[in-house]
Amino acid sequence: MVQRVAVIGAGISGLTSIKSCLDEGLEPTCFESSHDIGGLWRFKEEPEPGRANIYFSVILNSSKERMAFSDFPPPAELPNNMHHSEVLQYLRLYAQAFNLLQHIYFQTTVTAVSKGPDPAVEGQWVVETEGRDGQRQTHVFDAVMVCTGHFTKPHLPLQDFPGIETFEGRYFHTWEYCNAEGLQRKRVVVIGVGGSGGDIAVDISRVAEKVYLSSRSGAWVVSRVGQGGIPVDMLGNSRMDMMLQKFFPSWSVRTAEKKLNDVFDHRLYGLKPDHSIFAQNAVVSDELPGRIISGRVQVKPNVKEICGSSVIFVDGSIIDKVDVVVFATGYNYSFPFLPPALQSKSGYRLRLYKHVFPPGLTRPTLAVVGFVHGLGSLTPLAEMQARWATRVFKGLTSLPSEKNMMEEIEKDTELMHQRFVLSERNPIQVDYIPYLDSLADLVGVRPNLPWLFLKDPRLALQVFMGPCTAYQYRLTGPGQWAGARQAILTQWERVLQPFRTRVIPEPENRLTSKLRIMLVFSDLVGFLIP
Repeated sequence: MVQRVAVIGAGISGLTSIKSCLDEGLEPTCFESSHDIGGLWRFKEEPEPGRANIYFSVILNSSKERMAFSDFPPPAELPNNMHHSEVLQYLRLYAQAFNLLQHIYFQTTVTAVSKGPDPAVEGQWVVETEGRDGQRQTHVFDAVMVCTGHFTKPHLPLQDFPGIETFEGRYFHTWEYCNAEGLQRKRVVVIGVGGSGGDIAVDISRVAEKVYLSSRSGAWVVSRVGQGGIPVDMLGNSRMDMMLQKFFPSWSVRTAEKKLNDVFDHRLYGLKPDHSIFAQNAVVSDELPGRIISGRVQVKPNVKEICGSSVIFVDGSIIDKVDVVVFATGYNYSFPFLPPALQSKSGYRLRLYKHVFPPGLTRPTLAVVGFVHGLGSLTPLAEMQARWATRVFKGLTSLPSEKNMMEEIEKDTELMHQRFVLSERNPIQVDYIPYLDSLADLVGVRPNLPWLFLKDPRLALQVFMGPCTAYQYRLTGPGQWAGARQAILTQWERVLQPFRTRVIPEPENRLTSKLRIMLVFSDLVGFLIP
């Protein structure tokens, strides 16, 4: 019987895994290699090898309500798109509220995970650790949750850039970037627009002489600010929107791309990609178009070669006297402490059932949490994975046979490659709400919309037409939270609160925004059907 669980990593995925263990009556022990929680969201003045790194100006792409844990709404006063320091503040509040810190061993690195020492006890794992003083220890656990993320091993493909060895300036990967100090009045080439490339190009352009942003395939660019100034991910991400995308996919793509091109013409700006808007995560940037139109950032095609201080692009254009080249070329995922047998691949992805469980284990007692991408925040995805995994550990939910899991993995991989633009750097992409719902079905917490419309129409309207926030998965079933309904009905108030620093009265007859219409309609239903 599973009781003791090792959790590797104390970032978002690790924290929610600890809590999920506690919710199921398990005994988690978390090993965190650094001195603090937060993982990616703990800013470091100097990059630390083997750990994720962020730059000082990083702002959360997802709004706070969309990235929140399902039973812990963020404080109303926090901004909608938080600075990394505020994300860490929220994680600290979460850890304190659920007493998670007492289960974490800091400055303790997991060096190896192997099958248990007693063949008669199936499913156990030997976890080897090394403390800050170099002391090595061996522990035996009934289950393991791997929560180490995938932004720790920079991908620096120097072989793809002939002549890099002749470059007279400085080059580095975005993993090393903290701020623009030392780049004043420099000529900088940033290679890669996806992920952090666009953000860092903007950051550097404030002090550099000129920034050239090189992109091989282009990207769709989305602002955090949506219609009426509302966080963009709080609009167009409802269950109703998902249904429209499912039944009218071409129309949905055309509509979304038109909205983005109405802000600025991606073809005119040299950014239009070959892929559709939903085939790959968009670049989230509020400032990139402004930096391009002002000439501070100039978009260029792929780099052909480098010669001395000159960078030559595939269209034949040349930029001379380049001082710095920044590689925004992504990351390689790595789990060096896991046995090679658990790291086999299907396509570019790890061969994991539902992106969580290796299918070949005699007993399903090892889970990977948070190694997944979707068009939305990782937090709800990782939390749902952790909730499902701990129930599987306890035997409350069973997995299919190895044969059936393997068949589903291969089918899922084929569908992913058809629908999304995947690579070694971006090995996984899931349909956000359908993936959450598929795991919620297994846990027994998927919202029952017909039942909700009968019992609580006001709530049902918010669940169906409002943004799909994680609170929906606490309305019923295992882990049900009494505050879930209120959290859903008040989520727009928490969105509006940070704006109320200078309140300007608005005429009552100006109900023009989608948000106000939704709020009024919801309140009306609540009045008619209490």
